[in-house]
Amino acid sequence: MARATSKQAEQRRARLVTICEALPEVDTTGSQHLNFRVRGKVIAYYLDDHHCDGMIVVSVKTTPALQAMLVEDDPACFSLTPYMAHRGWVSVRIDGRSVDWDKVAALVRASYRLVAPKRLATQLPEA
Repeated sequence: MARATSKQAEQRRARLVTICEALPEVDTTGSQHLNFRVRGKVIAYYLDDHHCDGMIVVSVKTTPALQAMLVEDDPACFSLTPYMAHRGWVSVRIDGRSVDWDKVAALVRASYRLVAPKRLATQLPEA
């Protein structure tokens, strides 16, 4: 998978911020790596070259079944999130030539539903 240019990386980061901050009560912290939180609980991470691997990924919480399916079906795009995979976290590459932003947004929303308090999670329309 070809690495995104600096300009592309900035655009993709901005797009992810827009997706995450559209959710109720989500706050963003960080600089190179971002945390997206709802009431102190992380719903997603933006990681840019986090393990000196040259990749840009968004990591989200999923169910174990979805995590396994994503990684098995498309290992070039999805991987187990280091240190967090045992809790259902999966990383989605967003540094390639083509990014399925609808899928990224759906995974972020699903992560939000798993992490956010029920009152907030039920505010999201079903996708």
